[in-house]
Amino acid sequence: MEHQLDYQHVEQSARLHRKIADAITYVLLAVWALIVLFPFYWMVLTSVKSYGSYNAEYTPSFFTLTPTLENYRDAFTTVPLARYLANTVLFTAATTAIMLVVITLAAFAFARLQFRGKNLLFTFFLSLMMIPNELVVITNFVTITNLDLRNTFAGLILPSVTSIFYIYLLKENFEQVPDELYRAAKVDGTSDLKYLWKVMIPICRPTLVTIAILKVIECWNSYVWPRLITDDPNYYLVSNGIQEIRENGFGRENIPAMMAAVVVISVPLIILFLIFRKKIMAGVSRGGTKG
Repeated sequence: MEHQLDYQHVEQSARLHRKIADAITYVLLAVWALIVLFPFYWMVLTSVKSYGSYNAEYTPSFFTLTPTLENYRDAFTTVPLARYLANTVLFTAATTAIMLVVITLAAFAFARLQFRGKNLLFTFFLSLMMIPNELVVITNFVTITNLDLRNTFAGLILPSVTSIFYIYLLKENFEQVPDELYRAAKVDGTSDLKYLWKVMIPICRPTLVTIAILKVIECWNSYVWPRLITDDPNYYLVSNGIQEIRENGFGRENIPAMMAAVVVISVPLIILFLIFRKKIMAGVSRGGTKG
């Protein structure tokens, strides 16, 4: 009886400790969530403040009693933001589609095909990841300029149609598919491309979806390269539009209109992430696990 009472006491103490630990965890997560979400709240709040009231604030106000949607109208009338959005959609879709084809073929070659120097070549590719991005940007700029592709969609798209990291991630994923499936397909006379299309891609779809979404986000948020390679408004992306709105503040930076444009630009990415968040997590965890 005494041992039973001791066991119950220990069990109650353990439950109490678990509850305290869970409570502390939830409090810390709530604080972290507030820290992460505050910039989004501030962005939306600033976007509904009038230009005059925003500039009249000596200290930042964390709420407004007179919200307005005028900044959203200004975001589309100050600059051709709709055209910049269309350019960004075209740039993002074309870049992502071409990149998926390139990295899928490359990853399949490194994962399944046998050719001389494969490991050495893949090691060389991985070593390219250590080159600073600044050097790559300079090289790409010189190449695109020499090819007379400045202020063209080809000049915007071509430097971004491949990624060593995504090739590595997809190769690791492809190698998780049992070799027996490949041997059986070859016995049946299936070509490599047909095996890739019918077997590998369906099995590894979560990783491909993850890569596609990450590439869409990367292209959508691209800033340095579009600013560097284009000076023709017909080829501006949303990054160029935001900068134009910011500079059109009648002698001061028009931050509220810029924030309104940022809200408009951010909404598609937020919706995309909320829709595919489970596939993103599954794809990343699958790509990072071998065996």
